[in-house]
Amino acid sequence: MQTSSKDQVDAVLGLLSRYQLMPQLARNLIIDDAIADIPYTEEERQAAIEAFEAQHQITPTTCAEWLKQQGMTITQMHELALRPVLLEKHKTTVWGPKVDNYFLTRKAHLDQVVYSLIRTKDMGLAQEIYFRILEGEQSFAELAREYSQGAEAKTSGLLGPVPLAQPHPAISKLLSVSQPGQLWAPRPLAEWVVIIRLEKLIPAQLDKSMRRRLQDELFENWLAQQMQQIDITQFVSASLRNRK
Repeated sequence: MQTSSKDQVDAVLGLLSRYQLMPQLARNLIIDDAIADIPYTEEERQAAIEAFEAQHQITPTTCAEWLKQQGMTITQMHELALRPVLLEKHKTTVWGPKVDNYFLTRKAHLDQVVYSLIRTKDMGLAQEIYFRILEGEQSFAELAREYSQGAEAKTSGLLGPVPLAQPHPAISKLLSVSQPGQLWAPRPLAEWVVIIRLEKLIPAQLDKSMRRRLQDELFENWLAQQMQQIDITQFVSASLRNRK
């Protein structure tokens, strides 16, 4: 008895589900749809194929064996090689123009800080340490090594560079309104009493690498939203049947 097309698709879906590959396939199918109409030149296509072959060490003499191992045709290999080029074009075209505004909304999370921290559970000791630093009797680093009760004692109290939003929200808030070198008096924070000093603020710059990072981030955010909006099994099933 001949197996129907529906049975074949159902069998594939069962395997994808069993090996937890359904979300990965759905993600790639969404990307395929997004880049389907992206134009490219023959030069871009050839360059992509050459780069792919170099990356996978494919030569004219090994190509047939590689394709056999991958269960792939030469056309499919060329499509796979071109895919990253099309994806980058999609990101640049669709998400590139949105980067400037997105950068402004994300800047507080992208700025970095270097700061010093001492924490103890004794408010009296914290006050004494604070005044020793303030009066210049001992350095922050010396006192952190001697008295701080966290992992920062091993780094002389110095932490960073880290994104401004990474520390505890109360610490981030203090650092965001600090000037470099500003020492804050002891204050309770959960079970601790902390002394904080901003050492350096490193503002995020919208340079080439940051632009690329934010462009990727916008794309990934969009892709995650697409994934949330679909029934993965139904989407993959429909996509497989449409591709037959």
